[in-house]
Amino acid sequence: MRQFATVLEIRTEGRGLIEITNDVSRQIGGSGIKTGLLTLFCRHTSASLLINENASPAVARDLLRWLDRTVPESGVYEHDDEGPDDMPAHIKAMLTGNSLTIPVADGEMMLGTWQGIFLAEHRTRPHSRTIATHILGN
Repeated sequence: MRQFATVLEIRTEGRGLIEITNDVSRQIGGSGIKTGLLTLFCRHTSASLLINENASPAVARDLLRWLDRTVPESGVYEHDDEGPDDMPAHIKAMLTGNSLTIPVADGEMMLGTWQGIFLAEHRTRPHSRTIATHILGN
């Protein structure tokens, strides 16, 4: 059994979904592990990770609109240290999650046909986000 761990750094342009499937695939290829389990962990409290459809850009737009309606910036929040998007970003990250576990076979993620991995940036201004990756296998 072997392990491979590294960190992906992703620059965001502000609120949105950034597909990182290819970035993660390169990490798997560089690990030399053909069969195993991949864990991704977002190291932030105002960004998150999700798997969703990557074929239609409308899906990402609909998800973002739903999150904005569900957790509006106009809400009354005690925590607003970094502006009106601060607490809503934390809630959105909590709702969408900070880690993913994906099986790997033949050196590739076992994602479905239309599935992609996305970093969800919940803040309005650009950020540099880090995602810890860990692959365990042979």
